[in-house]
Amino acid sequence: MDVSAIDLYRFPAGSDSVWRMDWKLELVFVPVSDVDRAKDFYVNKVGFHADFDEQPSESIRFVQLTPPGSACSICFGEGLTDAPAGTAPSLQMVVSGIEAAHAQLKNAGVDVSDIDVQDWGQFVHFADPDGNKWSVQYIPSRPNG
Repeated sequence: MDVSAIDLYRFPAGSDSVWRMDWKLELVFVPVSDVDRAKDFYVNKVGFHADFDEQPSESIRFVQLTPPGSACSICFGEGLTDAPAGTAPSLQMVVSGIEAAHAQLKNAGVDVSDIDVQDWGQFVHFADPDGNKWSVQYIPSRPNG
């Protein structure tokens, strides 16, 4: 019996899922114009953890940052993309308390919106120094946000 490699990752017919392996989003590129300014903003104002800041050559620098408790990180740097600064798609994080998230951002000097209460959740919005837009969502019906 010859089984292809892809068949090893398929569930049998009739299963709820087609694939056995997880597909995890773990890194999102955020185009910025000034790497040091962006790193300072995300680490010292928003509270992200600085995972990596490596410069393997004169023309390449890679910075990876992770929000507290998140399995997905953001990255930016030099020599990595031609995307104009500030053109990341709308990015969203989920928190377990919108009031605390709002206070943390505001107290750190982030220009953050007032809390927006909707039927499907509560939100605050902010942008990084290049204009990449972020939403922070609290979902009251979901444990831990």
